[in-house]
Amino acid sequence: MSLFFIVALPFLGALLPGLMNAAGRAACAGVTFTVSLAAFVGLLTNLPQVLRGELVTARVNWMPELGLNFTLMLDGLGFFFALLILGIGLLIITYARHYLSRDDNMGEFFTYLLLFQGAMVGIVLSDNILLLLVFWELTSLSSFLLIGYWKHLPAGRQGARMALTVTGMGGLAMIGGMLILGQIAGSYDLSVILQNRELIQADPLYLPALILILLGCFTKSAQFPFHFWLPHAMAAPTPVSAYLHSATMVKAGIFLMARMWPVLSGTPEWFAIVTTAGLVTMVLGAVIALFKHDLKALLAFSTVSHLGLITMLLGTGTAFGAMAAVFHILNHATFKAALFMSAGIVDHEAHTRDIRRLGGLRTLMPVTFVIATLAALSMAGIPLLNGFLSKEMMLEEATHTVLFNSPWLVPVLATVGSLFSAAYCFRLIGHTFLGKVRDDYPSKPHDPNPGMWLPPAILVVLVVVIGVAPFLAEPFVKTVTASLLGEAAEVPKAYFKIWHGLVPALFMSIAAVVGGLILMVIFKPLSNAWEAAPRPEAKVIFEGIVEAAASAARTFTHTLHNGAFSRYAMISFVAIVAIGYHAWVTGTIGETTRAVQVAGPVPIAGWAMLVAATGALVFMHRNRFLALILIGIVGLMVSVGFVFLSAPDLAMTQFTVEVVTIILLLLALNFLPKTTPSESTILRRARDTGVAIVGGLAAFALAYHYMLRDAVATPISEFHLANSYKGGGGTNVVNVILVDFRGFDTYGEIIVLGIAALLIYALTETLLRGPVRARLLNRIPDQPRAGDMHPMMMVVLTRVIMPVVLLVGFYIFLRGHNEPGGGFIAGLVVSIGVVMQYMASGFTWTSARLKYPYHGVIGAGVLVAGFTGIGSWFVTKPFLTSDFTYVRIPPFDKFELATAALFDVGVFLAVVGAVMLSLESFSRLARRANADETEHPMDINPARAEGSSDPIAPVKEGG
Repeated sequence: MSLFFIVALPFLGALLPGLMNAAGRAACAGVTFTVSLAAFVGLLTNLPQVLRGELVTARVNWMPELGLNFTLMLDGLGFFFALLILGIGLLIITYARHYLSRDDNMGEFFTYLLLFQGAMVGIVLSDNILLLLVFWELTSLSSFLLIGYWKHLPAGRQGARMALTVTGMGGLAMIGGMLILGQIAGSYDLSVILQNRELIQADPLYLPALILILLGCFTKSAQFPFHFWLPHAMAAPTPVSAYLHSATMVKAGIFLMARMWPVLSGTPEWFAIVTTAGLVTMVLGAVIALFKHDLKALLAFSTVSHLGLITMLLGTGTAFGAMAAVFHILNHATFKAALFMSAGIVDHEAHTRDIRRLGGLRTLMPVTFVIATLAALSMAGIPLLNGFLSKEMMLEEATHTVLFNSPWLVPVLATVGSLFSAAYCFRLIGHTFLGKVRDDYPSKPHDPNPGMWLPPAILVVLVVVIGVAPFLAEPFVKTVTASLLGEAAEVPKAYFKIWHGLVPALFMSIAAVVGGLILMVIFKPLSNAWEAAPRPEAKVIFEGIVEAAASAARTFTHTLHNGAFSRYAMISFVAIVAIGYHAWVTGTIGETTRAVQVAGPVPIAGWAMLVAATGALVFMHRNRFLALILIGIVGLMVSVGFVFLSAPDLAMTQFTVEVVTIILLLLALNFLPKTTPSESTILRRARDTGVAIVGGLAAFALAYHYMLRDAVATPISEFHLANSYKGGGGTNVVNVILVDFRGFDTYGEIIVLGIAALLIYALTETLLRGPVRARLLNRIPDQPRAGDMHPMMMVVLTRVIMPVVLLVGFYIFLRGHNEPGGGFIAGLVVSIGVVMQYMASGFTWTSARLKYPYHGVIGAGVLVAGFTGIGSWFVTKPFLTSDFTYVRIPPFDKFELATAALFDVGVFLAVVGAVMLSLESFSRLARRANADETEHPMDINPARAEGSSDPIAPVKEGG
C-alpha cells in the first residue's frame, strides 16, 4: 500500500466515528478498528522491502520553493514505530470499547484517537523535517484533546493544558533547531540530512541546532527537567494513558533522537547532554514511582524512568547502546501498555486506583493478576521475560560508559535506577494483588469480560515469548538498528540470549533485584520518611512559573497596550528612529548618483497645500467633521502627487478609496460626539510633538538620501517590468503584480476585506438586537434635519449617472491588464455609484430593489478568485498561476483572453460586496423610530399631489 494511504487513512477515518455514534457503541468502535486495521495491513504490505533493507518512498511537491514537500519514507526504524503505533492502537481500540461508560461520547473519543494516530504515523514516516514538524504539532493538539477528554474533571483539563504548554514550547524550540539543520545541510529532506554527518557536526551552528532539537525531544518524552507533565496527564481515561504513554506520544521524542542519531550523535556535546539527562531521569523517575500510591501515577513515573533509560542508551553514541535502546523500546511498549490496561481494569472493577485501598486481588481477579504480574516482573528485569534482556544490555553498556571522567558514575546510577525499578514493580504486585482479601473495597472486584483483559493478555504473550526465545526478535531488532545507525556505524554482532556468563551486568542485575526486595521490606518507614521530607512539587512550581509569566505579560501588555493610539505611535516612532540612528552611525552610505531636480511651481503649490492641510489637521483635529474634511484633502493631494509621478493606477485607487472612506466615516460620525475632549496634558503634547518632529525628520532624511542613490540590490521592479507581458500577458505592470506575481497576497486581502465587512455587519446585528437598539431608534438629532432628505435633483442626477458609472467601471475593469485600471478600482467605482443611490433615495427604497445579498456577493468573489487559482493545479502549475492566449472572432480584431481576468472578477465582486455591506450596516444603525420612511425614490414629487387644485403642488410623502 502507498505510504500516502497509510498516513491518510486515520485522518480520513476520523470522520467516521462521529457519524457512527448514533448507530451504537459497537458500530462506533468497529469502524475505528477497521480504519486502524486497514492502515496496519497496508503497513505490513511493505514488510518484505523493509526486511531486505530497502527504502520505500513517496513524494509530492507541495511548496518546493520553501523546501516543504509531502515526502514520506519507510525504513526499518519508521516501520518499527509505525508497527507499534498501529498494532497497539488496535488493542487500545478494543480495550476502550469495553472500558468507556455509556455516558462517554465514544464517537468523540475515537475521533480524537484517530487524529492522534494519524499524526504519530505521519511523524515516523516523514522524510521532510518541515512536514515532520507539522505532524509533531498535530500530536500536541490531538493529545491535548485526548488528555482533557473527561472535561468534567478539573485534573483532566489541567493535565491537558500542562501537556500542551510543555510540549508546545519544546516544539517551538525544535522548529528553530530543524530550520538551522536544514540550512546547514542545504535541504529539508531527512534522507539528504542523514547523509551529511561531517558537514553538520563541523558547522558552528551544530550546537544551537542540537540544543533546540533536544529541547523538543526532551519535552515530548518527559525528560528531566520536563518530566512533570506526564504524571498529571494520567487524569485522562486509561486507554489514553496506555496508548499515549507507552507506545506513542512519549516515544515521539525517543523516535526523533533515534532518527537524528546518525548525524547528531558521537560528539562530546551529544554524549554529555543526552546521557546525563537520561541518567538523571531514569533514577529520579524510579525513586518517585516507588512512593506513589495511585497505580497510574506509579506507572507514569515508571514510564518517565524507562524513557530516561532509553535516552541514556541513545546518548552513549555507540552502536550497541543504540541496539539496546531499540530492543527496550519494543519491550517497554509491550509490558507498559499491558500494565496500564491492567491498572485500568482494577480501577474499572474496584472503583479505585489507590494501592492503600487494594490488596488481596489475586483470588478475586486471577486473570488480571497473571497479566499484571508477568508484565510487572518483566519491567523489574526478572529472567525469562523480555524486560530482563534489554535491562541486561543496558547494564552492559553502562559498564563501558565513562561520564565526566568517572568510570563508575554511570554503572552505579544505572544499578540504583534498576534497584528502585524492581522495588516499585514488587510493590505494585504485592500491595495490589497479594495479601488478604479486604471487605472495604469501594466495589466488589472481579475479572472483566474478555474485551478488556484480552488486549493486555496478547501483549503479555509477547513479553513471555521474547523473554524465553529472544532469538525470534533478534533479526527484526537488528534490521531496525541498521536503519537507525545508517552509515554512522555497523550493527553489533552481539547475540540475543538469556545467559551471557558471569559478567558485571549479571551481578548488577542481581544487586538491583535483591535491593528492590530489601526496599519492599523496609517500605513503610521509607514511605513515612518520604512523606515527611520537604521536596519541591513540580506542579506547584509549574503553576507558579505560569502565573508569574502571565502576570509579567499582563503588566507589560497593559503598559504598552493601554488603548491609546498616541502611545502606540510614540513607541513605534521611537523604536524606528533608534534603530535607524544605530544603522546610520554604524553603517556606511555611498556617494550620490542622482542630482536634485528643480521643483516647478505646480509641485510646490501641491506640496504647500498638503502641508497646510496636515498642519491644520494637527490644530483642528478635535472637531471630528472638520478633521475628516482635512483628511480628505490630504488624500486628494496624495492622489494628485501619484498623477504627477506617473502612477495613475495608484492615483485612481487612492481617489476612489478616499471617496468611499469619507462616506463611510461620515455615517460613523453620525453616532459620535461632534468634538473630541481634550485629555492630554501640555507636557504630554509637548513630548508627542517632539517625537513626531524627530520621526518626521528621520523619515525625510531616509527618503532624501535614498532618492539620491541607486539601490544596494537590484530592485524587484526590474523583474516585474521584464516579465509583466512575457509571463502575465499584460503591459500594466501594477495590475499584473496584483493578479499574477502577488496574486496570493491579493487573494488574502480580499478575504480580509470581506471578513472586516462581515464583522461590521455582525456588530450591527448585535447592537440592533440589544438594549442599544432603543437608544438608536429614539435618539433626537442635535441639529434640524432637512425637510427634503431625498431631493428630486439628486435622485434624477444619480439615476442618469448610474449607467455611466457602470459603463466606466466595466471599461476600467477590461482595460486593467494593459492600461490603468483593474478589478479593485472598478469595484470601488461601481460601489460609489451604488452608494449614490442610497444617498439619493434612502435605505428603504434602495434595499427593496436589492436582488442579491451583499454577503453572497463577497462569498462569490472569494470563490471565483479561489477557483481561478485552483484551476492552475489541473495543468500542474502552482496555485494562481495565470495563463493567456489571443483569439480572433470575426469581424473583431485579435484580442487577449487571460485567466487573470477571472481572478479580477473575484476581486471586483469582493470589493463591491464588502463596501456595500459596510454601508448597509451603518445605514441600518442610522434609522430612527419617528423617521419618515417612504417607498418612493424622492420625498417630494408634484406628480403625486392629491386633493390639490394645483397639479404641481408639492405634497410631502408620509407627512
